[in-house]
Amino acid sequence: MSTMFRTRMADVPLVEGLKRDDGWIDMQVQFLIDKKSAGADHVVGWTVLKPGASHEAHLHRNCDEFFIVLEGEGHIITETGLEPSRKGDVVYSPRGCWHGFNNTSDRDVVLVWGWMGAGSIADSGYETPEGASHRGGGEQ
Repeated sequence: MSTMFRTRMADVPLVEGLKRDDGWIDMQVQFLIDKKSAGADHVVGWTVLKPGASHEAHLHRNCDEFFIVLEGEGHIITETGLEPSRKGDVVYSPRGCWHGFNNTSDRDVVLVWGWMGAGSIADSGYETPEGASHRGGGEQ
């Protein structure tokens, strides 16, 4: 028998141990739903990027990712360069597609995002441009 999972954002801790060397630059990240909390085979996350914060170019070998820009503006990192992004943008990156986000504004950027097909960083196949696979830091 399946059981519904429910939480409150205020009760979900920030992911600890996200490393700058793995592209997590001054980000506040919460895993709202994941394998650890809900036994899920996906992750739903919430991220706040303060001015100057960035999630540098990376890909996931084992999952697709989407994100929705709820507040703020910046630049999406794509395989061909940078593209402007702002509130209301919905972005989908299939597995193996390089992507990221830079907050180039003077206001916070708020994203809701998800990994489809992986319930944790380790399961996602997180990789940086240097070619090394990383666990991606963090405890999740």
